[in-house]
Amino acid sequence: VQLQASGGGLVQAGGSLRLSCAASGRTFSSYDMGWFRQAPGKEREFVVGIRRSGARTYYADSVKGRFTISRDNAKNTVYLQMNSLKPEDTAVYYCAAKTGEKALYDYWGQGTQVTVSS
Repeated sequence: VQLQASGGGLVQAGGSLRLSCAASGRTFSSYDMGWFRQAPGKEREFVVGIRRSGARTYYADSVKGRFTISRDNAKNTVYLQMNSLKPEDTAVYYCAAKTGEKALYDYWGQGTQVTVSS
């Protein structure tokens, strides 16, 4: 599967952005999807994940209550709605895919920059 992330940009603290990740191929619904981020000088970190059916989601504590992941399997797309953004959310955001709940994320998109100004 190939992944293409989009929707990043510059936003003021307290604002919102929605990221999208479009996947190629006919088997999108067989992949668990996730979003990761990497801030300058820091390691890449997990942000949120969603099971293939969309029935279960997993959030990092730092984004709970502010970010929402969703997916539209008919459109081969996963979304990340980010509200109440903070300067510490500034990072390159990557979408990723894996073949099962216990698998590693093997497929990665190119990243989209999110910058939150204070």
